[in-house]
Amino acid sequence: MGFFLRRLSFYFIALLFAATLNFIIPRAMPGDPVTMMFANATSQVTPERIAAMKELLGFVDGPLYEQFFIYIKSVLTWELGTSVQFYPLSVNSVLGNAFGWSLFLAGSAVLLSFTLGSVLGIFAAWRRGSKFDTIFSPGMLAVQSVPQVVIAMLLMFTFAIGLGWFPTGNAYTPGLTPDWTSWTFIKDVAYHAVLPLIAASIVQVGGFLINMRNNMINLLAEDYITMAKGKGLSENRVVFNYAARNAMLPSVTALSMALGMAIGGQMIVEIIFNYPGLGTVLLNAINARDYQVLQGQLLVMTLFMLFFNLLADMLYVVLDPRLRKGA
Repeated sequence: MGFFLRRLSFYFIALLFAATLNFIIPRAMPGDPVTMMFANATSQVTPERIAAMKELLGFVDGPLYEQFFIYIKSVLTWELGTSVQFYPLSVNSVLGNAFGWSLFLAGSAVLLSFTLGSVLGIFAAWRRGSKFDTIFSPGMLAVQSVPQVVIAMLLMFTFAIGLGWFPTGNAYTPGLTPDWTSWTFIKDVAYHAVLPLIAASIVQVGGFLINMRNNMINLLAEDYITMAKGKGLSENRVVFNYAARNAMLPSVTALSMALGMAIGGQMIVEIIFNYPGLGTVLLNAINARDYQVLQGQLLVMTLFMLFFNLLADMLYVVLDPRLRKGA
């Protein structure tokens, strides 16, 4: 119990630090959100109207510490204010509409790349030095080093614009009524997600492959693996029941960190494919100086990262008896 309390204390302090940066960074940007809101107005806007709009949207001109306390109160009550660019929608509504799409794309990409990379890593380690290992291990590592924007653009120009096999953007066909009980709508969403999913997952496969391969190679030299082989156990049983099972433990941390970073790590893919996720919302909020949405977006990303890191710590202790005894 003491171990978990110490970890919770650490993550709570990290959350406070991140929340403070979350407050400072948007305000360090040049420009005022309300002024930009009226920048293209055709009629003259009076200072009184601008002041009234600032008060309505929750922007105060008082000392910075007063703004900070108002911000902390909004975080604790999860009342994140009203969006400037999507007025009168609340920040909760704006982020809620985008969060589901980002979670679907990012979560699917991480799970797909983790599964594929782990399986390939197991076989690469078991057949170390074979043609499979020689081709896939350095090949996927090379793909991992390619910037995600390059892969996304290549997929877009080749399969969407050039061959016309897939749509060039959006999460589903414009004009189609969202209905998750309709098989037609589900197929349309899956069809639109093919290219973004490939772009988001292919760069992560190499990392999981090398991680699993190295873990497996280290474990294959252990005495219990040699004993299992000496007992005449089948190859599949030795690989999956003995070696891969223990090699998966370090991968839990890698998977949790990947899940934590996934929500904010797919911004480039979402922008290129015009996918209505949090990445697109973040870019629009930066351009509009929408402090409320920026703060809410960064807060969601921070909470997501801290939650999955805490989950990794707990799972590691549960799965590894040695750490459980020490904790």
